[in-house]
Amino acid sequence: MWNKLRSSLPLQLVVAAILAWFVANLLPNQFSVEHQNWMQFIALGKTLYLGLLKMVVGIVVMLSLLQGITSIGSTMRLKKTGRTTILFYSFTSAIAISLGLGVSLALPDWQPLTTAVPLGDNVSLISSEATGGGAIASKLLNMALVNPFAALAQGNLLAIVVFSFILGIALLSALPAKHALFDVIAGFNTAVNKAVSVIIRLAPLAVFSIVFEFTLAGSAGLFKQLLMFAMLVFALTMFHGLVVLPSIAKVVTGISYKRLFKAISAPMAMAFATSSSSATLPLSMQVAEKELGVSQSTSSMVLPLGAVMNMDGTALFEGVAAIFLAQLFGVDLTTSGLVMIFIMAMVSSVGAPGMPSGSMSGMQMVLLAAGIPLEAIAILLIIERPLDTFRTAVNVEGDLIASLVVDKWTCDEMKGEAASRRYAAQECRVN
Repeated sequence: MWNKLRSSLPLQLVVAAILAWFVANLLPNQFSVEHQNWMQFIALGKTLYLGLLKMVVGIVVMLSLLQGITSIGSTMRLKKTGRTTILFYSFTSAIAISLGLGVSLALPDWQPLTTAVPLGDNVSLISSEATGGGAIASKLLNMALVNPFAALAQGNLLAIVVFSFILGIALLSALPAKHALFDVIAGFNTAVNKAVSVIIRLAPLAVFSIVFEFTLAGSAGLFKQLLMFAMLVFALTMFHGLVVLPSIAKVVTGISYKRLFKAISAPMAMAFATSSSSATLPLSMQVAEKELGVSQSTSSMVLPLGAVMNMDGTALFEGVAAIFLAQLFGVDLTTSGLVMIFIMAMVSSVGAPGMPSGSMSGMQMVLLAAGIPLEAIAILLIIERPLDTFRTAVNVEGDLIASLVVDKWTCDEMKGEAASRRYAAQECRVN
């Protein structure tokens, strides 16, 4: 039992939450007032975890985006298959976020915590006065177009994303496809993701601190609301994976639901087991080519790009989580706040590492957009890992469907070209 506890992060998070709740209930109501030194000591776990996360999140987003863009190989591929791929990924992510935000706003508000954590420096990125489209656009441009070093120092993730896209495309244009710099970027990305995985191992300390503080403050309904939130995210994720994505595949390619799920069941099961779209990539490529008939040229670009940039399940989770946490902490979301949540959920899902709990590094972007205190991340960690398995499976499903759709569109385009170039269509899938 002890060995299992040491190796299982989800089990550690649950144990930490239960232990914090139990200890807090044993203490007298005035403990936090009479023992400030002890409260500060207990809060160190939260401070350590959030501080380390803030330290690396900008670099994680930048390197993930740079690797995703430079892995395309050339600007020619980016203009053709890459452009179509990115548009499709953006389309499905927008649907996922809209689904999450729409349903969350339509439901009754979550009950605020009896004692909310002060917002401190976590002010909204867009002021409440900026409600018009022009004002929001102006604020976004002012945020995005800043010095990249200043953006890294200030944690301006929107500017980091814009700079990463510009630099990635510039590198593709200026350097050959096999340049050593691309290997350096991939190596740094691997190293930073390893650092993130080590930081995430400290999450039980943060969970203990947060749950202890809230329980002592009288927020007894937190666990019940977390369970209801988890059920909502699970239901929406399943709807997106079982209805929305297969319907898109059916309409565009004509593939039946039965054949689709029979073909992609193995990589989805592996994604569920590993909670890592990157670890599932080799199996996904094999299934795409052998079971779905996707051409090798399409699968070799669409699927690696999707492992980095296509996170429908993550985008949906972050949208719902932003509404949940905003209402939990009593943050009034204006129209501009909702717009920022939508944009940041899109951006953070693109930059999320394809690893277990990778979305937590990008969740900061969404929280900052809505003015929600970063302590809320630790609350999500209690139920995030079980949900991560399902949304990773949906992420991989989206990658495979994208390869099928992009291959179909590419083949149709090739078949419509001049006869002198029709030989290229021989790679196309035979329906």
